[in-house]
Amino acid sequence: MNYNCILYTKEGNTLTITLNRPDVFNAFNDEQSYELQDALKAAKRDEEVRVVVLTGAGKAFCSGQDLKAIAGAEKRSFIDSLHKRYNPIIREMRNMPKPIVCKLNGVAAGAGCSLALASDFIIASENASLIEVFINVGLVLDSGSSFFLPRLVGSARAFELSTMGSKVSAAQALEWGMINRCVSADKLDEETKLITDYYANAPTKAIGLMKKMLNKSFNSDLETMLEYEAYCQETAGSSADNKEGVAAFNEKRKPQFKGQ
Repeated sequence: MNYNCILYTKEGNTLTITLNRPDVFNAFNDEQSYELQDALKAAKRDEEVRVVVLTGAGKAFCSGQDLKAIAGAEKRSFIDSLHKRYNPIIREMRNMPKPIVCKLNGVAAGAGCSLALASDFIIASENASLIEVFINVGLVLDSGSSFFLPRLVGSARAFELSTMGSKVSAAQALEWGMINRCVSADKLDEETKLITDYYANAPTKAIGLMKKMLNKSFNSDLETMLEYEAYCQETAGSSADNKEGVAAFNEKRKPQFKGQ
């Protein structure tokens, strides 16, 4: 994959997508947003890919919209920008039938914060931070933050973080349940590899189904989820990985899942 604003790197069953505009802290211009959409679609189609890592080049993860890139536009439609550029990215991430691990190497601000929160698993450097910076330019949450943030931190903290633009350190984000891991900067690659090695060899089909179940649970009642669990369990029970898992259990060996 040849892109101008992102890096697309496969190693075994792990794909790493790196936002690659370090001179502007990986802020989004139009090209980067469309390239990320394309890369996520490619990852979804690629049967070899069983886990996706999303990270940023240089010191930042993503500083949100590149305001300088749009400074020359006479009148920019925010609704068009969200419908065409950002919302498709978030949809692709949440509909990805594979785990997305965010390697949070630095600041995640605005849409960059939304991007991190839309991931399935977040491993952050202790130097990283998250900030809903929209309020500082008189804007509101977008790219899914109004959905993810209150579900992670509760309504009171979500209101404070969004209306005051408060920066959340990686350590605080871990305490509040916004991220999964917080490690020293020199351990970030190592910790990320431990997680991706697990998911690259896990029963991917079952993980994809569980991701769909958890997404659906946000807007469903218990009865709906009981029925949906039964449906998904029937599907998982027909997979090759289920057969391998049962065989490995009976033979007292480690299962060799193929993600099928």
